[in-house]
Amino acid sequence: MASSATNPQLLRSLGKLARGLSALFWGLPAALIIGAETARADWLKPLGFLPAVAISALLIYGLWQMGEFQRQERPWRQALDRAQLLALVLLGLCPFIYWHNKRPDQAFFTDALMVLELASVMFLFNLNLVIKRLGAMLPDETLRSETRQFTAFNRWLLVGLLFFLIIVIALVQLPHPSPPVGKVLIWVNRASSLLLIFFILLPLAMTMALIWKTKEVILDAVFGVRG
Repeated sequence: MASSATNPQLLRSLGKLARGLSALFWGLPAALIIGAETARADWLKPLGFLPAVAISALLIYGLWQMGEFQRQERPWRQALDRAQLLALVLLGLCPFIYWHNKRPDQAFFTDALMVLELASVMFLFNLNLVIKRLGAMLPDETLRSETRQFTAFNRWLLVGLLFFLIIVIALVQLPHPSPPVGKVLIWVNRASSLLLIFFILLPLAMTMALIWKTKEVILDAVFGVRG
């Protein structure tokens, strides 16, 4: 990247890439927190679904900024396009968090919320693919190795979570669950905190760490500063 200072177009794309990574770094935890507060708390109710929409738009903005970098690399573009598509799906579904809070008795809102949960896991999965592809294009062997290893671990965790969510959703939809199924649902409800930490917070934290490390490598190598 040392020669990027003589290439204004590449320099601009790297600047947008760094801004996009920053938007993702702050948008990911904010999306989790605001989504949880919109679903459970009352203090966000006066704002309706606007906070959730705003955070989803921030994620789309971050991915859109990153799209200026290395447009000719097909694996990178394909991973980024899938992440952008899923981010748009999240934007369209996030109002259902608020509507389900107001009308939890509506089955349609409950189903939409389940689809949102599945789409969120798939978005984080594809975002890890984006980070992996990005790390492979940057001239830093340490970053390349870390992104390859940790994104693979994150994706395995998220695949496990995806199958777990599908099984739980299928069990919840049963009209008259048998006693063993009822016991499983009770156990899942009691263990939800530990499951959340392991299957959601762990890959989310590692994804944020990889995003920050990638942004620092770009800023240090191109602009000579660390953000």
